[in-house]
Formats: sequence, structure tokens, C-alpha cells
Amino acid sequence: MRILFVCSTGGHLAQLMALRPWWEEHERLWVTFDLEPAKTQLADEQVIWGHHPTTRHVPNLFRNAVLATKVLRTYRPDVVVSTGAGLAIPYFPLGKLFGARTVYLEVYDRIDSPTITGRVCYPFADLFCLQWEEQRRSYPKGVVVGRTL
Repeated sequence: MRILFVCSTGGHLAQLMALRPWWEEHERLWVTFDLEPAKTQLADEQVIWGHHPTTRHVPNLFRNAVLATKVLRTYRPDVVVSTGAGLAIPYFPLGKLFGARTVYLEVYDRIDSPTITGRVCYPFADLFCLQWEEQRRSYPKGVVVGRTL
């Protein structure tokens, strides 16, 4: 399986790194920011650096959409997996257009309210994973998988 991981650095990346026993047996490509500790954590991985910052930065949203189109066209993943944040937004609708399955894992520290990225990606997710039962109030079709950290 070819996996495309798309996430911000910090806690978003840490949650995907915690899934290493699952993903280490598959071909994978990462899209994240060219920041520490991501450079260290992904030193032995294939990585493409996204445009930062993404929070309310419209020009970088467009730059990341262009990047997403290039990455999806050339890498052709079977699945796009993300924990957010803003970097993931163009990859979900475009991933669907390129025939990839999409999986979103809502972050563990947002229990009582949805994240902006979660709300945007939810309609495009083939599988929307939740880490807390309480998150089901915001995402009724989500599947509780438990905490990753």
C-alpha cells in the first residue's frame, strides 16, 4: 500500500509517528513543514516540505493546493492519512479526485469541539477516526479508535 501522510509538525506529527507499527511495513511519503523536530523525526523518510504558515494564510493555502496536485499526480497514493492541521485541507478533496482513499484522525486534545481542519476534511474522509467517544457529538459518522498517544 502507498500511503501519503500529510500533517503539521509537533503534536500532529507525533500522533502519526505513534502509528509506526502499522505504517512501517508500507511504502510512504510525508508532507509536513521544514521545521524541527520534523526534520529529525523524519530523517530516514521520504519527505516533501509544505508551505508554512497555514493558519489563515490564504497565499499558502493556494501554494499547498498546487503542491498537493503535484504530489498526488506523481506519487499516486492508495490512501491519504492526516491528523491536520491546515496543510491537510487541499489534500482531502484533491485526493478524492485522484482516486485515493482518505483517512482523517481527529486530534486527541480537542474533545469538546471540532477542529477547523476536521470540519473541512470530514465530508471528504472515507474514514474519520476519533480518539474519544465524546468527539462523536461533532462527527456522528466518526469511528472511535482510541488514543494514539
